Amino acid sequence: MGEIAADERGLAGGKGSGSESESEETSPIEEVRLTVPPGDDPTLPVWTFRMWSIGLLSCALMSFLNQFFSYRTEPLIVTQITVQVASLPMGHFLARVLPRRTFRAPGGGEWSLNPGPFNMKEHVLISIFANAGYAFGNGNAYAVMIVDIIRAFYGRSISFIAAWLLITTTQVLGYGWAGLMRKYVVEPAHMWWPSTLVQVSLFRALHEKEQSSKGSRQISRSKFFLVALICSFAWYVVPGYLFPALTSISWVCWVFSKSVTAQQLGSGMKGLGLGAFTLDWSAVSSFLFSPLISPFFATANIFVGYVCFLYVLVPTAYWGMNLYNAKTFPIFSSHLFMSNGSAYQITDIVNQQFQLDTEAYARLGRINLSTFFALSYGLSFATIASTITHVGIFYGKEIYQRFRASQQEEPDIHTKLMRKYDDIPAWWFYSLTVLSMTVSLILCTVLKDQVQLPWWGLLFACGMAFVFTLPISIITATTNQTPGLNVITEYAMGLIMPGYPIANVCFKVYGYMSMSQAVAFLSDFKLGHYMKIPPRSMFIVQFAGTLVAGTVNLSVAWWLLGSVENICQDQLLPPDSPWTCPGDRVFFDASVIWGLVGPKRIFGSHGNYEAVNWFFLIGAAGPVIVYIFHRIFPRQRWILMINLPVLIGATANMPPATAVNYNSWLLIGTIFNFFVFRYRKKWWQRYNYILSAALDAGVAFMAVLLYFTLTMENRTVNWWGTAGEHCPLASCPTAKGVDLGPDSACPVF
Repeated sequence: MGEIAADERGLAGGKGSGSESESEETSPIEEVRLTVPPGDDPTLPVWTFRMWSIGLLSCALMSFLNQFFSYRTEPLIVTQITVQVASLPMGHFLARVLPRRTFRAPGGGEWSLNPGPFNMKEHVLISIFANAGYAFGNGNAYAVMIVDIIRAFYGRSISFIAAWLLITTTQVLGYGWAGLMRKYVVEPAHMWWPSTLVQVSLFRALHEKEQSSKGSRQISRSKFFLVALICSFAWYVVPGYLFPALTSISWVCWVFSKSVTAQQLGSGMKGLGLGAFTLDWSAVSSFLFSPLISPFFATANIFVGYVCFLYVLVPTAYWGMNLYNAKTFPIFSSHLFMSNGSAYQITDIVNQQFQLDTEAYARLGRINLSTFFALSYGLSFATIASTITHVGIFYGKEIYQRFRASQQEEPDIHTKLMRKYDDIPAWWFYSLTVLSMTVSLILCTVLKDQVQLPWWGLLFACGMAFVFTLPISIITATTNQTPGLNVITEYAMGLIMPGYPIANVCFKVYGYMSMSQAVAFLSDFKLGHYMKIPPRSMFIVQFAGTLVAGTVNLSVAWWLLGSVENICQDQLLPPDSPWTCPGDRVFFDASVIWGLVGPKRIFGSHGNYEAVNWFFLIGAAGPVIVYIFHRIFPRQRWILMINLPVLIGATANMPPATAVNYNSWLLIGTIFNFFVFRYRKKWWQRYNYILSAALDAGVAFMAVLLYFTLTMENRTVNWWGTAGEHCPLASCPTAKGVDLGPDSACPVF
């Protein structure tokens, strides 16, 4: 992040880079001085018809698109940066066409539909409005997945009102935590939130007057965006409809059409993806977001972790050690299996009360995971432990010093400028917190049969979120790393209350996701702080966006779950169906592992995978070893580039992400953020983020158009190019004597 900020001096125009004696009039953080302008124009209108109309439209559209795409095999996440770029021409268009006539307000003031040129502050509020539709880094509201697994996987029901209350209270509760912590991690200058500087630099690049030399052939950013958008829109009809095989070009499978091992190695969707690549942008950006945004040092760490896991650890465990009877199951799968390799019918061990039927479970036997899936859980354990150790060793002293400094320091120029505006009354946040907790308690008592979570479980989850929000916000604000605590919450509730799958996921949503959303809200508050947005305007826009986004997310889910036949049931869907719900599948499996069956029966003494717990210790020890080597060889600066939480957690998105997603993401990320960044830096500064936004937007618009015009009308094209990646043997077991039945294409060895 520091590298990006330092290389944006041209965008910052050198403002604020004065001497240390002037630092109190800029910022004590160099990256902030180089990126954020130390000035403000309080006369710019922000509460405009343009802001509300574009903001509401962007929030609703973003919520719709992200929820819609979350069910597809290659889900596309439309990010906040896409809205940043796409909303700019819309704002300029309204500034040209809306009438400029002024009207008198009842209170004596004046207002106009068109108060002048479209300005940066309106643009920032639109972006923050839409960010609620992005659902704080998840693409869609996380709690919607609870509705998905209840209806699509467990075959049970939940009422719309209970689902809406669950989603809304989770989002609003995170907002309440953010308000309570705002004065500690937003106003202090040393809480600088590195990720917001990317957005600040992009806003400045889009709004500040472009200077190009006379006779220059450079096209404007808006024209570049339009051209790239049209190209992305037009091309996606090929992989999205006419030639879906381009989503995963696994040529090894084509060459070795009868070899199970070759297809296990070559399949980009169900294997290790050797040589697999894609010509579909949705496959590139679907799980890891756009590779054009990730800094190269992070891409390099992810590359090392990906190669070590997928091409060293997994093959050794599968072919070399046959770890956990690996060959009885597919090499790459997130499904749950019987000991004989057949699929585990989860509904057979769920009783009428939506709890674990212990007798049925004893009769059917233990749940088995593919070795890949078991090892991926081990890496998630190691990632949690290594994040805590890494942040403590490498950043602990700095975080502590910065937090102390933030409580004692004089306000910097940005905080001084923000004091011109009326602050948000504390009771607004207190009221929201109390209201959301009250409604949540009603949900967990009156409607307990639908969410299973007892009232004490809700209070425990809220206590966990409250305790972790401040330290994790401080870590994110100073290091740009956010420790993931989802597995900890699942593990804790699974130990306390096994046998209740929905209670477990509800606890995770209230305990972990409300905290995660609070961190995202605080990041938005810091963006508004840097861009000098009136705090009360921020509050109202964020709150309105939260309600709109959650409602649209649930409405889209309800519509698709009721209209797409066999949605998420990949065994019942046609081979080329896009409605396989990869994210929901992993969420469902987690609800079974941690909630229904419980960690004691999976990772404890009553399960097959007790040894996986050693990954906690391995992860905790890793950063200590790196630190020791750094102290022994202080001149070897590359040692400090080893970020074990990123490296170990490189494959955290697998599953549902697959090898072809990582292959293409790493290749494109390296091209743009190493080669283009190093050798064509001016082009990178000018067009990189805009290209990313245009590619996302073009794919999103064409995919929705294809669905409504062709898919809903059952107009399909059937030929070799629409029959998947042609790796039918990739998901076959290779152990002797495993017979999956007459309907299986897998040979019996």
